[in-house]
Order: sequence, then C-alpha cells, then structure tokens
Amino acid sequence: MSPSDEPPLVRRFGRASRATHWSTAVLTGVCLATAAVLYLGPLATLVGRRQIVATVHLYAGLALPLPMLAAAVSAAYRRDVAALDRFTAGDWAWLRTRPRRRDRAAVGKFNAGQKLYAAFVAGAVLVMLGTGLIMEFGGPGAIPVSYRTGATFVHDLLALGLFAGVCGHLWMASRDPVALVGMRTGMVPLPWALREHPAWLTGPDGGAGSGADGGSQA
Repeated sequence: MSPSDEPPLVRRFGRASRATHWSTAVLTGVCLATAAVLYLGPLATLVGRRQIVATVHLYAGLALPLPMLAAAVSAAYRRDVAALDRFTAGDWAWLRTRPRRRDRAAVGKFNAGQKLYAAFVAGAVLVMLGTGLIMEFGGPGAIPVSYRTGATFVHDLLALGLFAGVCGHLWMASRDPVALVGMRTGMVPLPWALREHPAWLTGPDGGAGSGADGGSQA
C-alpha cells in the first residue's frame, strides 16, 4: 500500500493522556508485582529481601495518583477526563445489550466499558492509598485494631479486583490492536474512529485535540 492509499489519521490522545496512562500502568504493575511477592509464600521465598519489596510497594502506591494530578494542567487531558465522566443513556443501553448486537452509533470517544473501568481504577487507587496508609502507619496504639483489620481486608480485596480488572483490560487491548496503537502513538485511522466511536468526532467528546485536524498534543 502506497502512502497515498493509507487512510487519514485522527489524533485520539495527546501527550499528557498517553504519559499518564503509561506511567500509571507501570506503577500499577509494580504495585501488583510487589504485592504478589509479599502475599504469596513461594514468591516471597524465591525473591527474598522482603523489606526492600515492601518499601518499593509503599512508594509505588504513594506515587500512583501523581501522574493524574500532574496531567491535570493539560486541557486535552481534562477533556478526556470529562468524556470519561459523562455517562449517557446510550452508555446504559450499550451495557444492557449483548456485544454482537450493540449499536455503536451513540458511542463517543470512550465506550461504557472503558468509562466503568476508568471509574473503578480511579476509585480503587484512592481507597487503596488510604487503606495502605492505615496499614503502614497505623501501628499499635495509633488506631484501633479493628480499623487496621478492616483496612487490610479492603486493601487486599481491592488488590484482587484491580488485578482482575487489569487482566481484562489487557485482554481487551489485545483484541483491538488499533486502539493499542492509538494509546502508544496518539493517532488512529479515521475509518476505525468512525466505525468504533462514531459519535466521538461529532458529539460532545470531540473538539480541539480530538479532531481529524490533529488538534493539540498537550
């Protein structure tokens, strides 16, 4: 295929959104990997150096919200967050319909599944940060034992949920390599955008930074 035959590209994500995604992904991976070492006996025996692993886990967890907070200075990133927060009647209909029968006409920049996953991750990060701080600094006498026990239970339960969510996210990404390229390079073919997210360029999720003209990369 000659360059002139290639479909036109549309900017899907700016630099701030991509940097936030990948840095959060790395930190989440570190948290999950170190958690596995801390909680699974065979892995703990294999790796050793438990105190170092625990320290890495702590600081990776503390750093998890930082990419999202830093990216808030970007207008393009804030538009992406607003699009993720906007749940419409079409999104509810999308969730109620079997995958093969879903009407994509109302799908904007993000589908309902992506919005739910983003909301879950954001909430899980905040709750796990809070419970992790209680577990780390809520030693004997600092807080009631019941609080620490509850924090440990919630933290562990959310860790399992986050692991399952990440696995599902990776599985979905593997099924749509174009979406993965979009998160890696920021650009996707226009035909893909019109097929998978037809309301993106024309609806409230469109605008500067997400249109076919390339928009802002901030």
